This record gives sequence, structure tokens and C-alpha cells, in this order.
Amino acid sequence: METFCDASARQGGFFGRHRPATLYYHGSLYTGDPTRRNAAAMLVEDGKILWIGDDAKQALKRGEIAESWEREVDLEGRFVCPGFIDSHMHMAEYGKLLTEVPLSDHTDSIRQVCDRVRDFIRENQIPEGTWVCGRGWNQDYFQDERRFLTCHDLDQISTRHPIYLARACGHVVTVNSRALEAAGVTRETAQPADGHFQTDDKGEPLGIFEENGVLLVKKAIPAVTVARLKEYLEAAARSLNSFGITSVHTDDFLSIPGADYEMVLQAYRELEREGRLPIKVYEQAQLADPKRLKEFLEKGYCTGTGTDYVRIGPLKIIGDGSLGARTAFLSEPYEDRKGTCGIPVFTQEQLDEMISHANRHGMQVAVHAIGDRIMEQVISAYEKALRECPRRDHRHGIVHCQITTRALLKKIEELSLHTYIQSIFLDYDSKIVESRVGEKRAKETYQFAALFHMGQGMSNGSDSPVETPDVMKGIQCAVTRASLDKTRTFLPDQALTVEEALASYTVMGARASFEEEKKGMFRAGMAADFTVLDRDPFRVPPEELGTITAVQTYVDGVLVYDRGSATCPDRIR
Repeated sequence: METFCDASARQGGFFGRHRPATLYYHGSLYTGDPTRRNAAAMLVEDGKILWIGDDAKQALKRGEIAESWEREVDLEGRFVCPGFIDSHMHMAEYGKLLTEVPLSDHTDSIRQVCDRVRDFIRENQIPEGTWVCGRGWNQDYFQDERRFLTCHDLDQISTRHPIYLARACGHVVTVNSRALEAAGVTRETAQPADGHFQTDDKGEPLGIFEENGVLLVKKAIPAVTVARLKEYLEAAARSLNSFGITSVHTDDFLSIPGADYEMVLQAYRELEREGRLPIKVYEQAQLADPKRLKEFLEKGYCTGTGTDYVRIGPLKIIGDGSLGARTAFLSEPYEDRKGTCGIPVFTQEQLDEMISHANRHGMQVAVHAIGDRIMEQVISAYEKALRECPRRDHRHGIVHCQITTRALLKKIEELSLHTYIQSIFLDYDSKIVESRVGEKRAKETYQFAALFHMGQGMSNGSDSPVETPDVMKGIQCAVTRASLDKTRTFLPDQALTVEEALASYTVMGARASFEEEKKGMFRAGMAADFTVLDRDPFRVPPEELGTITAVQTYVDGVLVYDRGSATCPDRIR
């Protein structure tokens, strides 16, 4: 049974109340520290590591430990590593998904999607007129017809409920006729400049919205309350803890209808004050336009402001779409759809303006860029910004960084850009990348090993809810370069070692938030964020890494997840 600590137990450790010195011993500790790779014990007090080594009693006698400890916790020989850091996800959306129609477990037909939504409405007795939302369908998994859902499909479910179903990537949404009506979208509606909605041969909307075209219908969904948003965030945090995750870099500001950045930050701060935020948050601040960015900075927000639990990270910009939806912006047409190169969200001038303004005001920048053409534009904007206002340690970055070229990799290295990869994407993308971009172009994509060995910083994440935030499955894909069902291996020369994959989810994630001196490894003075696994990833076959699970998760020395305890206390001897 999986259980979590209650709020009162968490509050003491998170907000300064004294936590007694505790010795964790009889463990197989992987430190992530190149000066000492392994240890057997660790002494923790008030959320910080005081000492790490093999024999605490001998260390006490030698004076390496100043005072004795009050508690002991037997790790029972298990593998322990620094807490996992998911360096790119959407925490509020993930929490919202946990309350909606579950479509993310590879629904394999249009009929199955419709049946699942229909069952959800019936089982939850959803009143007519209430919006029904879900996310996770993927037309490439459909066995009946490999096409996008349309309003006609969803009308077979209900015409009395507005229905909104997002593709797994979140860059395409299908709605039914009732939702089109609520949004006021008709054949007379103009196409948005930075998105699209599909129509039939008579010009009637098909209910399919792409990129910022999604906003045409999203605005009709009733706004969320702060209380509801807090429920989403807390549900997400609890789930993330169960995967051994102790910190996230999350993009939330434009993800929930009606929740602006002030509401999102209010929800996080209230959870922190109430002792209900068992995870450390680095907010990738997505702001829709230059005006909103300037307003944000004028209010005093900037990279690094906040606390260890709720802190502002980089300006987040969405540059293009997704490979699966064929909206990632490529320099040449898609191999399997010659009529399109994808959809850029901003012009070069807009990217230049936003990135230069953020850079000039000391803000880190992270841009979602999947296609090679959008990466060229983003790199051009970074070059311009840094030429006008040089910064030695900017840590600007590219999120996803999938359809690369040798020239792009060289530029990434020259500009010392951080890259945020999602190795779990190989589970699906390894099966489609060659059909999307062609075999020749595919050979230079998903260059994880090349990026890691540049030494500029490459961290890992899930892009959840695009993928489930299961770190060990992400590590398996990084090491094997294969889909989880083992049917497809892609560019095995770009595989990471287990140690490199662990680094991408720990110290590299800390580096992306300028916190490599605070967390991401076991060293005296650093945060006691750690994860206990049921098996040692260095001792299992690579193709079994994804079956390893978290047994316990600690944040600042507080046990926030325990797979086997009903009350979630530290086990004390």
C-alpha cells in the first residue's frame, strides 16, 4: 500500500522547527559526489547533511562529527541516492489530469477513447452543461483509424456536456459541438496568427485546435479557484514523491484556464505556509508576451526570487509544437506530410525582444524548441541578447532539443546553453522520428550523449503530463535508447551510462536552477533530499531499470513518502 505523511508531520521539517540529529546507516549510498562516490551512512539535522561516510561511531571518536545523534534509521542495505529532480514538467496540469478522464495509458482506438469518456461521465454523475476534460490520447496508438479525434467523434459521447480532450503532447485539442458553441467558434471565426483550427471542405470547424488556436476554446472553460488549484498541486506533489522526486522545474503560469501567475504563486505560497508542499518548486515562468514580461519584472519577480520551496526560475517561452502532432517547426517539410514544416509560435523579432529583455534584467531563459528551424531562431535570439548584454553564467537553455543538427550542437556548446531533455520521449518518439523527418535527418536527433559530454549542463525530466513522471523509466530509456516494450532501439551510440543518467536527474537538475551547491548530491552542508530505491540500478540489467521503484522519499530530512507505512513516520531504533 502506498501512503503519505499528513500535513502536521510535514510542517515541522519544512518550516524551521527543530529536527533531531538522525543517523541513517546500513545503506548503499550513491552520493553523486565525484570526490566520494559511495558511503554507508549519513548524519542529518534540521534538513541538512552534517556528515557522510561509512562508520559514524569511528567518525565521532575522531572528531569528524561534533556531537552524537538522537535517532537512528536503519536503511536495511537499500540503495539510496540524491532526490530526483524533474527539470521540466507542468505540475498544475499533472495534478489536474489526476482528477480528469484518464486517457494517458495508451488508449488504442477512437472507440476506446469515447467509451472511457462516456463511462467517466456516468460513473461521476457529471451534470449536463459541466465541462468534461481529459488528456493523453495519441492517434499513433489508434488501431482503428490513425487520425485526430474530431467534434463528430466526441458528439457521439454527449452533446449536453462540453467536452475538451487534449492530445498527449498538449499541443492539439479536440472538442465537441457543445464546446464549440460555448467558445463561439464558427465558420466565420478568423484563424489565429500563431495557431490553427481545422475545418472540413465546407469550412465548418472540426473541433481540432492546434498550438495557440487552443486558446480560442480554452477561454470558455470556467476559471479555476485558488482552492481548486491547490488541490491540483498537492495531488501532483504527492504523486511525484512516490516516484522519488523531491524537486521540480515546472511551467504553470498559462496551463490552467483562469489561473494567472499571481494566482499560481498564491496557491504555492499558501501550500508552503500550510505545510502541504512536500516538494521544491522552481517555476519556469511562461509569460505570453513582452508586455506581461515587463510587468512581471517591474513587480520585483526575477530568477532566484522566493524560497527554497517556491522560487522563480527562467522566463519560459513556447517556441513551437510537438513532433507527434507535426507542429514542431522544421527547416524542411515533414517526410510524412510534405505540405507542412510545423508551426512557430513567435516571430524572430518577438523572440529577440523577449529574450533580450529578460537577459538584460538578469533573468534566465528557457525556450521550448523541438524542431531544428525554431532552434536556429532561438539560438539567433540568444546570440543577439548576449552580444548586447554579455553574461558569464546565464544558464539560458533549450527545452526538449530534439531535432538537432551538427551545426546546432556546435552553437549550443559555444553559447554554453543548458539543455533540458526528456529521455522518456524515446519510448514513443523512437518509433516515429524517422517517418516524421526522414532517416537521414533522424541520425542527428536526440543526441543525449553528445549534449551530456559537452559539459554545459544537460538535465532530464518528463514533461509530465505528456509522460508519466516515472524517473526510473526515463533512466531506462536513456541507458538502453530503446522503447519500453523493447521493440525499437534508436541511435544506441547516444546512450548514457547509469551514472550519467542518474546525474541528469540529480546534480544536473540542481545546476539548471543554480543550486548545485545546495542539492543534487550528498555532501556536508547540502539539503537532505534523498530517495530510497528497492534495488540498486547499477546491479540490474539495463532493460529492467524501469521496474525499480521508490521505497521512501525524504525532503529536507522529512519522510514524505513511504510505500509500506500507513502513518509515514521515520523508522526509529
